Amino acid sequence: MLATMLPYACVLVLFGAHTALAAGEAGGSRLHWEPRCQRPLTDRMPSTAILPPHLNGPWISTGCEVRPGPEFLTRAYTFYPSRLFRAHQFYYEDPFCGEPAHSLLVKGKVRLRRASWVTRGATEADYYLHKVGIVFHNRRALLDVTGRLNQTRAGRDCARRLPPARAWLPGALYELRSARALGDCLEALGLSMHELSLVRVQRRLQPQPRAAPRLVEELYLGDIHTDRAERRHYRPTGYQRPLQSALHHVRPCPACGLIARSDVHHPPVLPPPLALPLRLGGWWVSSGCEVRPAVLFLTRLFTFHGHSRSWEGYYHHFSDPACQQPTFTVYAAGRYTRGTPSTRVRGGTELVFEVTRAHVTPMDQVTTAMLNFSEPRSCGGAGAWSVGTERDVTATNGCLPLGIRLPHVEYELFKMEQDPLGQSLLFIGQRPTDGSSPDTPEKRPTSYQAPLVLCGEAPDFSRPPQHRPSLQKHPSTGGLRVAPLPLLPLVLGLAFLYWL
Repeated sequence: MLATMLPYACVLVLFGAHTALAAGEAGGSRLHWEPRCQRPLTDRMPSTAILPPHLNGPWISTGCEVRPGPEFLTRAYTFYPSRLFRAHQFYYEDPFCGEPAHSLLVKGKVRLRRASWVTRGATEADYYLHKVGIVFHNRRALLDVTGRLNQTRAGRDCARRLPPARAWLPGALYELRSARALGDCLEALGLSMHELSLVRVQRRLQPQPRAAPRLVEELYLGDIHTDRAERRHYRPTGYQRPLQSALHHVRPCPACGLIARSDVHHPPVLPPPLALPLRLGGWWVSSGCEVRPAVLFLTRLFTFHGHSRSWEGYYHHFSDPACQQPTFTVYAAGRYTRGTPSTRVRGGTELVFEVTRAHVTPMDQVTTAMLNFSEPRSCGGAGAWSVGTERDVTATNGCLPLGIRLPHVEYELFKMEQDPLGQSLLFIGQRPTDGSSPDTPEKRPTSYQAPLVLCGEAPDFSRPPQHRPSLQKHPSTGGLRVAPLPLLPLVLGLAFLYWL
């Protein structure tokens, strides 16, 4: 709903935390968080978009990826100066990418077209597939794919290209698409390479513990629709988790070498990440400017207070992919339930979030004018809106012009991990691509958004409000500077805040 209403987005500006390992420095293994993690995004080392994108070379996943379904995979794509490309997609039976199921080999050609008129900072592209092959790494995977193909008439024709389980040969490559074979079996499998139709390449400097920053090159490809049935028709307007250049990637990266050296016959088997128990207490921030479908750019800031299971969240929206031109900020708060292990996504935790309060702060003249021309009592009480002034919209059950409805309940999926540098990461369920809300158990996410980074301990809510830390305005952007307020991830996909 909101996605069709606002062609702009805005976000606050808290960048992910930089850490220094205290081991050997403070006699322990705890991380010491640097104050820089509290600086606005615009104050930090910027990323630079490469226009037109330079695709040539190998690009790899830096870890196990989760797509809606759920599907667990890693990717290794290589682009050549002739515009040809070769893509390896490795699928797994487990959420740690340690048990290979099958691998896809995709060959084709891609041609960059023009700067996207929809998603700022992206480039549109055309692609053509020459060949798609599949290698099964166990009989169970063969039976699973065959079963999916046999569910449709077109799929049954494709299933005939695969061997019966008793005749399966380990390492054999079976063609799903080629110049000789008629039909396209990718559609029958619910697979698509439409991700190649939206491209962004950027460079950034990645801070390193006790070392000079390193150059990192990232390839952002189009997002994957959360509904498998829609993937054939969907044209991306956002991105999925970026690939990184095999030559210029974040270090340390235990998975990078394994993925770079792999092929369809020898899929990478990743070491399991250090999984952490779900302890939400703390202050969590976006590690960079986030891009969502429907042309939405934002940053998130959450704080959870585990004792009372309450949260607060700031969603700062911007009109540009660098998150430097704020449009509006939404503050939301509420409570959440005790988590239970997910039965659909191993390693995930299911929670239910309730949003009971919301405030809105317009950050530019366009948003302010829209709110001032809205229907009376549809967004906050009587009175005029002004740029940079926050208003409570709880009494009006939200803010109709922004699609905010209160109270609101969402069924969420969370997990925590630790990256190779020892940073704690919080993954929150991916928002539905169609802009709806996971407001029923059946619509609970099966994949995750970009992770948030732990940037400090939770504020002490036992103190009176006047003694608690608070967010302060940042003079250069009008955005909120750092403040320890409890934030909800649920808010993150509030029906009213799809883009969050």
